[in-house]
Amino acid sequence: MTVVIDTIPASIRKPGVYMEFNTSLANRNLPTNAQSICLIVPLGEGATLAANVPTQVFSDLEAKTLAGAVAGEMVAAAIKAYRYVAISIVGVVVVGNAEPDISGALASTAQGRFTILVPAWFSQAALTALRTHINTYTDSIEQQSIIGVGALTTTLSAATTLAESLNAGAISLAVLPGTTSTARQVAAAYAAVIASEEDPARPLNTLALAGITVPPVANRLGRTEQEAALANGVTPLEVGAGDVVQIVRSVTTYTTSAAGADDVSMLDLTTIRTLYYVRQACRDRIRQRFPRSKLSSKTPAAVRGELLDVLKKLEELEIVEEVDANATGLVVERSTQSASRLNSSIPADVVNGLHVFAARIDLLL
Repeated sequence: MTVVIDTIPASIRKPGVYMEFNTSLANRNLPTNAQSICLIVPLGEGATLAANVPTQVFSDLEAKTLAGAVAGEMVAAAIKAYRYVAISIVGVVVVGNAEPDISGALASTAQGRFTILVPAWFSQAALTALRTHINTYTDSIEQQSIIGVGALTTTLSAATTLAESLNAGAISLAVLPGTTSTARQVAAAYAAVIASEEDPARPLNTLALAGITVPPVANRLGRTEQEAALANGVTPLEVGAGDVVQIVRSVTTYTTSAAGADDVSMLDLTTIRTLYYVRQACRDRIRQRFPRSKLSSKTPAAVRGELLDVLKKLEELEIVEEVDANATGLVVERSTQSASRLNSSIPADVVNGLHVFAARIDLLL
């Protein structure tokens, strides 16, 4: 093993004992996974917030004062669902009754490290703009960890149609027909509940959306309708014990591969959240350990050792599994096209949620 000295020149001739501090090995833990929401809202009459300027808020009154009634309504719903939520708003100028183009507002959030984006509009145009933004900033270059959240309170049919048009593995669309709460309130509350769970692999089943109005019995989704929602990329909400609205199972709108085949690889919202976290953990470790490293024959093995350690720690937290069984797939090798680049494959067997338990009861006489 070669000891690398960064700040003490090798050319020193004067006798002495010289010591530097090295902090690159100090952190052996995984990164935290704190979540933050940004709401894209219309700027109402009398708003003092400039357009396309993400601003953190701490109460619905503050949001209403800055941006108007819609902002206040959505922030109130989010805080009621999870009082400790970190939430910001970004305003959009609306002319007349036309639906605005939210792409500029979305772009303004790009460097804000927001993990959950919720627009105040849930049309195909608005959510397609959201999908485009997420695809741009979560790719292998930008590497941000963003999901989008929407909701409908009209019909299951409308929700499945919208989900099909999006087919996005990082957008989750909830449906709660018949509630007197607005779709904006439902989406904000749903986003806040997602933000409350920092373990990316833990399912959100049964978590309540506090403050959301229970729909009449006649409007509630039955078992068959819930199955249809889940099969078509829609997250159904139901009424649980104590008359509270709760999540049945959080899924994404992604259901079909680019080739047109049914694809369940990104079914659960936990999958994309887990992949984001694995990427962050591996990336952070490499940046901590090798910020000024040379690329010698020893480097690939050293990098692989650090990545394996990260995967082992992720396994301890039950975020990934079967690390030893998949270890042969963990490859770190020199690029054949660039002398200063390493290429790596990192197997991530994500831990799935326990959603279904099936049993047979045998009658014995």
